[in-house]
Amino acid sequence: MSRKIALDTINLKPTPRFAHTDYSVGYHKEYLTRRTGLDPAHPDFNKRYLDFWCMDFNWNTNDGLWGYNRGRQTDMGHAEYASDGSDKTAPAESPFKSEHDVWAFDAVKEYGLPNRAEQIAEYEKMVQNGRKSMPEQLTTGGFYKTIVSGAIQAFGWEMFLTALSDIRKMEKVLDSFFRYTLFFMECWAETSIEAIIQHDDFVWTSGPFMHPDNYRKIIIPRYAELWKPIHKAGKKLLFCSDGLFTDFAADVVKAGADGLIFEPVNDFGWMAERFGNSVCLVGSFVDCRDMSFGSWETVKDSMDRTFDIAEKCKGVIFAVGNHIPANVPDDMMDKYINYLKENWHLSF
Repeated sequence: MSRKIALDTINLKPTPRFAHTDYSVGYHKEYLTRRTGLDPAHPDFNKRYLDFWCMDFNWNTNDGLWGYNRGRQTDMGHAEYASDGSDKTAPAESPFKSEHDVWAFDAVKEYGLPNRAEQIAEYEKMVQNGRKSMPEQLTTGGFYKTIVSGAIQAFGWEMFLTALSDIRKMEKVLDSFFRYTLFFMECWAETSIEAIIQHDDFVWTSGPFMHPDNYRKIIIPRYAELWKPIHKAGKKLLFCSDGLFTDFAADVVKAGADGLIFEPVNDFGWMAERFGNSVCLVGSFVDCRDMSFGSWETVKDSMDRTFDIAEKCKGVIFAVGNHIPANVPDDMMDKYINYLKENWHLSF
């Protein structure tokens, strides 16, 4: 495991092998206990399993000292994800009753902002703790509920989509989420973190849910503003979104993204052909659904196709782009990680 390989990959420097990360591996508690010999309650469990799983890059964001907890938000519930169903919650009634409630909303006024010096100090504490507890991984900083994700969190999908019927009124609301996010990006810029993730689920699995002009005139220019303090501080910015965003990938890169983190619904080959020499790519052809319900031959083929194309890129962090959920069998887990370790060394 190598923090340096992850950082060099993001900076598009030569490395002896691909960097690696995966998401949600920690949900496999029993599997990891058997493989590491440690109980999840053990203080070294996280470090041991990250090393066992050959992690170089640790995906991490933090939305601040109190996040969105000091104002209205819509609880849309959470589907069962953990193997024991412990994370399943039922949706609650939205506090927003009409689009007029949404159009009158201002995220900064609603949630407030913490003291800047205290927020910077808290972020820096996280940076130092991450380096101490996970020394072999590059742990990122970042912000999760950015402009679109922030609006979804606040209003819920139904009310958010209803309010988008008047984009002129909605732009002011979205701008308030931009201003809210900007504060925290400026705080991250004041820390010693090397890389920042900007997460925003701004599209659906099928692609954009707004007119493309709205993305290019309202959303992506604000991303560019969010990333100016990050770049001014000499840090790297990795953009992350669920769903299909190939229509806007070039726009996001032009806005200043140094890396793209994406699901396999975005064709890895397509991404590599267009951006493999200019930004770091975090993903692969591997789909977690194949790992859960398909054959090892299908997964192996997806890995081989990724290896072939990734060698032509300047910076790739290999990942199952839509995470490794708790229903992936242990045997598949073993085959995946062992095959990765056998084949991740570059041939040049």
